[in-house]
Amino acid sequence: MKSVDFNASSDREFFNIVSDILTNDEFVKLKEYGHHSSNRLQHSVNVAYRSYKLSKKFNWDARKTARAALLHDFFLVDNYTIDKKNRVKTLFHHPDYALDNSLKYFELSDKEQNIIKTHMFPIGIHVPKYKESVLVDVVDDYISIREAMYAKNTELKAAFHFLLIFAFNCTFK
Repeated sequence: MKSVDFNASSDREFFNIVSDILTNDEFVKLKEYGHHSSNRLQHSVNVAYRSYKLSKKFNWDARKTARAALLHDFFLVDNYTIDKKNRVKTLFHHPDYALDNSLKYFELSDKEQNIIKTHMFPIGIHVPKYKESVLVDVVDDYISIREAMYAKNTELKAAFHFLLIFAFNCTFK
């Protein structure tokens, strides 16, 4: 899947906020791990940039949102090579793994930590305390669904889009 909107040369403010993360040697290793039709690095950038743009639009804490959203999946376990039992365990616990890993390399505020550890709510055990945490959770779900849909055949994508259009038209008449 292509990048959602991210272009470092056209959005200098976003790039300046997250450049230390994007140039961290350990973080860049995320490109080696798959995430639906993408890789975990591209997925994280997509979630961070979309969350950042929405935070700015709502006049929320865009800086902390961007940084934490970028780090939300910063764990180095390949879900595609581990057994099913451990894959399920990783689904529930990877926010904690990502937070632990992030704290090794970056100083994080309480808000940033909450954003990272609650991005799987309500599947995960941690509850969001901030509106930015809920935002990143929702954006992560949206991007993940887009990636998963991209990986499926055209009929499934068309059916999903039809349902979204139908629901949108029914809701906003």
